[in-house]
Amino acid sequence: MNQWPSTSARRVLAALLRIGWRVKRQRGSHRILERPGWPDVTFAFHDSDEVGPRMLARIARDTGVTPEDL
Repeated sequence: MNQWPSTSARRVLAALLRIGWRVKRQRGSHRILERPGWPDVTFAFHDSDEVGPRMLARIARDTGVTPEDL
């Protein structure tokens, strides 16, 4: 069973901002996030989009976010 619940993109973005990511630039729904010591990440979701468990696992791999951060 996957440890990641489905959640809204708004909640995922808020968690990323809490752990130190910041929006470097934005064009439409595509946000480029940056954090010192990490490669930039593209977050391409509308705020009301539902992000599923598999995509959350991929975001976690690239950003270091944990289920407890959500």
